[in-house]
Amino acid sequence: MTLTFLTGGARSGKSALAVRRAQRSGRPVVFVATGQAGDEEMADRISRHQAERPEGWRTVEAPVDLVDACAALKPGACVVVDCLSLWVSNLMEHGDDEPTTLDRARALAGWATAYRGDVVVVTNEVGLGIVPMHPVSRRYRDRLGRVNAVLARDAGLAQLVVAGRTLTLDPQED
Repeated sequence: MTLTFLTGGARSGKSALAVRRAQRSGRPVVFVATGQAGDEEMADRISRHQAERPEGWRTVEAPVDLVDACAALKPGACVVVDCLSLWVSNLMEHGDDEPTTLDRARALAGWATAYRGDVVVVTNEVGLGIVPMHPVSRRYRDRLGRVNAVLARDAGLAQLVVAGRTLTLDPQED
């Protein structure tokens, strides 16, 4: 039973890697999606991601209530959560403040580490570039960074994905 945390830039290969790992797990797969098709471009992105998934995988849509959706899953599966980046954006749009979002992230990490099966969490790394000009963008970047740190801290394996290649991240030292 493991929690794997995959982070990296947009189009770095994180989701494709998560799909391959789930396929190799030998377990039934549940794909927990946080994206919402709010416009045509996003609908197209979601369609492309769906086409990458093998038939027979169960999909659970959880744009806001991710923790409850995961807690309702039966043990024994390989659960792919894709992705925290959209989830945090959805929570901000939903009106969550940062402490509430971090409480949700800690609850998700607690569920993931206790789940009797495999969990692969996908997220974007958005803190490596310039400081955004707009305050909302800065709040999002900071909040996602903190959420990512919560999940990465409890992961048995944390990897940065760049150009389809992985770099394993050392565990956090106290």
